[in-house]
Amino acid sequence: MFNKFFQNTRKPIGYGGSLMVNMMNIGHKSLSKWGHSHISPGLDANVLDIGCGGGANLLLFLKRCPKGKVCGIDYSPVSVKHSQKKNRRYIEEGRCEVKLGDVSKLPYGDNIFDFATAFETIYFWPNLEEAFKQVYRVLKSGGYFMICNEISDSENDQWSQRINGMHVYSADTLYPLLQRIGFVNLKKDIIKNGKGMCIIAQKS
Repeated sequence: MFNKFFQNTRKPIGYGGSLMVNMMNIGHKSLSKWGHSHISPGLDANVLDIGCGGGANLLLFLKRCPKGKVCGIDYSPVSVKHSQKKNRRYIEEGRCEVKLGDVSKLPYGDNIFDFATAFETIYFWPNLEEAFKQVYRVLKSGGYFMICNEISDSENDQWSQRINGMHVYSADTLYPLLQRIGFVNLKKDIIKNGKGMCIIAQKS
C-alpha cells in the first residue's frame, strides 16, 4: 500500500494523487525557494513550468513577474486541476494558463519563453534528450532553463527502487546532453550528500 501510494509522485491519479499533490506543494517548498534564489526573472518575463504539479511554483513566478505570463504543463489531470484551482485568480486575469500535456511534445510555438523550469520532475521524463530539445525550442534566444532536483546522487537515492520509471541523474550526466542540444553557460549548485541540485542552462 505504501509503495502504491508513492507511485503518485510520478503521475498523481485519483484521491491518492490529490493527497500527493498537496504534500508536494508543502514538502517541496524549501527546495523551490532554494531553486528560485538562483534566477532573477524580469517583471515581464514569460515563464513555463514543466511538470507543474500542484501549482505552487506557478504562484511564485506570478508574484515575481507581475507583468509577464506564467504557463504550467503537466501530464497528470489531477495535477492540472490542482494547479488551475490554486492559480484561478491569475488564470481569470489572463496572466496564467495550465495545460494537460507532455514534455516530449510541448504545445507551444518556438521562441516563446524567457525561462523554463523543471522542479523535481526530470526523474520521470522518458527521453531526456528529446525533452531537452523541446525545452530549447520553446525558449527565446538567451532564455534560461533551470532544473532543480532534491536527489542527484544515486548513492543516496532511496526512491528509484520504489517508484516505477524513476531515474536519478547527476550533473555529470546532464551536462553533456544539454550541451549537445546547444545550451551554453551551464552553471550548477549542489548541496552536499546529493540533497539538492540546481542547474541553469542558457539557450544560445
